[in-house]
Amino acid sequence: MNRPSLVLHAAIVDLDGTMIDTLGDFAVALNRMLVELGLPGIERTDIARLVGKGSEHLIRSVLAQVQADPSLYEQAWQSYQKHYRAINGHYASVFPGVVEGLQALRRAGLRLACLTNKPTSFAQTLLQAKDLSGFFETVFGGDAFERRKPDPLPLVKTCDALGSLPRHTLMIGDSSNDAAAGRDAGCPVLLVTYGYNHGEPIRAVQADGFLDSMAELSGWLAAVLSR
Repeated sequence: MNRPSLVLHAAIVDLDGTMIDTLGDFAVALNRMLVELGLPGIERTDIARLVGKGSEHLIRSVLAQVQADPSLYEQAWQSYQKHYRAINGHYASVFPGVVEGLQALRRAGLRLACLTNKPTSFAQTLLQAKDLSGFFETVFGGDAFERRKPDPLPLVKTCDALGSLPRHTLMIGDSSNDAAAGRDAGCPVLLVTYGYNHGEPIRAVQADGFLDSMAELSGWLAAVLSR
């Protein structure tokens, strides 16, 4: 950390690419949507570059990627929602070290929230399916507030819900969106190195630290909170 001392009361954790590898879910739902619309499919590598800014952005980006008429958006949106809801969590897996990391945060006495740009209902269902929902006091999705990450508003509102000031609330994510939102809200930011980050190198993003596994949080917290 580049801080002389750090007092933490809470932590906000991103979902896709941070706790759960959801590329499989995205690939299945999006390609079923594209088949239904009579459009060509899309590869996982392309999807990894497009996720992280909410479902609306994802669908518009996928339509552009396959050179479809933008006027298909509403039809695509309905199709995607139907297919994603049907398979949510079926092709996703929890990243190694996530449970250990969440346990470390809880042992440190931190209040936890999950904040994602995924729709709230999808996020809640996914966390329940992967036995992670019990770690979090609250879950906020991209439809919970009037703006989404990288805007700092969702971070500020989530801090309010946790009863913690931003400077005492750790943001953990996998992308420049998470880092920008956390930084502008006034939160210390840790980024995992295994996530999506729109296909860009994560270590080029300004952050207070990087984790190759969330299991490293145990040692990180012990070092930082003992200062």
